[in-house]
Amino acid sequence: MTVNITIIGLGQIGTSIGLALKDKGDLLERRGYDRDLAKARKAEKLGALDRVYINLPNAVSEADIVFVALPVNEIQETLKIIAPNLREGTVVMDTAPVKSVVAGWGAEYLPEGCYYVGLIMVINPAYLHIPDSGQEAASGDLFRDTPVLIASPPGTASAAVKLAADLTRLLGATPLFAELVELDSLMGATHILPQLIAAALVNATVDQPGWFEGRKLAGRPYAEVTGPITQMGQPSALASSALYNRENMLRILDGYISVLSNIREDIFNQDQEKLQERLQRAYESRQRWWQQRLAADWSSEQIPQSEIPTASEIFGRLLGLGRKRSANDKTR
Repeated sequence: MTVNITIIGLGQIGTSIGLALKDKGDLLERRGYDRDLAKARKAEKLGALDRVYINLPNAVSEADIVFVALPVNEIQETLKIIAPNLREGTVVMDTAPVKSVVAGWGAEYLPEGCYYVGLIMVINPAYLHIPDSGQEAASGDLFRDTPVLIASPPGTASAAVKLAADLTRLLGATPLFAELVELDSLMGATHILPQLIAAALVNATVDQPGWFEGRKLAGRPYAEVTGPITQMGQPSALASSALYNRENMLRILDGYISVLSNIREDIFNQDQEKLQERLQRAYESRQRWWQQRLAADWSSEQIPQSEIPTASEIFGRLLGLGRKRSANDKTR
């Protein structure tokens, strides 16, 4: 008996999921679809997929798990297309940085007996500063030894949530559970805001007098701060993420603007003591966070040890969600 997992979207995240599951061939069949067929074929060549589909409905027709690794502005239409072909018990998971709106689409489009569970994938810090992006940055170790946050709407079958946790462990990560609205707030501050800051800095500099000469001087600080606007998705996806998370983003942006205003006031008043204190606090906080991130030292969180699920556990979840066991099915 094998579990059929279909990965829709074969960029960095989708391809990395397939690569991380490469040695689970006795348990999983990895199927993939991308609107860019060349990208899907490349994922197959890299060893991230067992089978490529050129038709999206066919790609999900026998899936037990559908993993949607797409920008948030492409997810609604994708759910509309695949919904009629999902069989009972299928669990649909996604990696979008905005969860509440996707959960709403799931409730609207997914047929009865199918379930939505949202995941936030955390990237191993060893891969945070690599210059590549997209599929070129994919790795089977991208999520190893990291937490993956799992959130689901109220009333979701526990077997569906546990199946998401099983998949997380198979990826080499540790499942942690959160609320949809909590994740929206956290991702607004740590994922969407940095990209908006990058865009704001570019727009504040390239259109100003002096940029013709300034562009020759812009170095590492400028490159690192503006990098997220090119490395983390298309502008349309970023705009959608910010608008779908409107309430949180307005609050977070107000807080950021307030901090900038304080810095401006210190400079206006030539108050070196206050300005230096703010910068020192930021420096120390960043250093502390980065060391914790490198060491995965979240001692106050008491993150549980992650154990690889057995085949019988995974198959049990599927049976609990409505999958029928055939006479030829075997568990280990």
